[in-house]
Amino acid sequence: MPRVDHLRVPVTPGALHAERYGFGDRALVLLHGFGTSSFLWRRVAPALPLGRVTAWALDLLGHGESDRPAEAAYGVAAQAQCVEQAMTALRIGQATLVGVDLGAAVALRLAATRPARIHGLVLIGPPPVGRARGADLTELGRAAASHLFEATQGMLGAAAWLAPLLSRSVATAEAMPARLVARYAAPFVGAAGVQHLQGLAAAVSDADAEDLDLARLTARTLVLRGEHDAWCSSADASRLAAAIRDAEVRMVPGAGRLVPEEAPEALAALLADWALPAHGAPAGRIG
Repeated sequence: MPRVDHLRVPVTPGALHAERYGFGDRALVLLHGFGTSSFLWRRVAPALPLGRVTAWALDLLGHGESDRPAEAAYGVAAQAQCVEQAMTALRIGQATLVGVDLGAAVALRLAATRPARIHGLVLIGPPPVGRARGADLTELGRAAASHLFEATQGMLGAAAWLAPLLSRSVATAEAMPARLVARYAAPFVGAAGVQHLQGLAAAVSDADAEDLDLARLTARTLVLRGEHDAWCSSADASRLAAAIRDAEVRMVPGAGRLVPEEAPEALAALLADWALPAHGAPAGRIG
């Protein structure tokens, strides 16, 4: 098993939790989606060609093991700023960004507003064009009232609330057993944790995507969806790719939205190809 380094990375509101795999010249920054964490990448990152790439799996601010300051903003624009600050702190000059659902919205925002920092973009199950809130967060909001009491009780914390979302994000029930739901929900134990999780969901606004000019994106872009993604339709993926110059669309057979859970080896092979094109200079570091 490759060595994994765990770091605390300072950003303006607090610190992000980061996991580093490898020491290659190409940097991949891996961003999880709503309701998950850097744990999502545990089987993808070790399968990358770590002699040639360095993979950084981040917990977004307020998620996983990252700080959750009360005064911080947690919307997509704020998260994108935190990711760029983390890249600077880690001395990453340019990177390929890989994001799942909410993480894809954050990656897209950063690539559109700070194009010099991003040379590759892989968007897995992203929200539709012009949106940061996908149908998953809308449905989660409707479920909040009915599950709030259950979610604030016992060791599982938000598991009762997150379970339907996570279960619909995979193609088979075996890919999201109760113990895995509990693992993802663990950072949000108790009433305070659930309230924080609800605040994270409420902070995601379409306003953070409406002002982006996708036609000006310069990063090599891939829109990727699982064949059975319940939240990102084939039509939505194609529309997003059509709005970005020279973007590609690919589909992962037999997977739902959480492609890293259901097809980690296939995803790692695809990311290696995307991050290590046949031609082009390696990504630089700051300083």
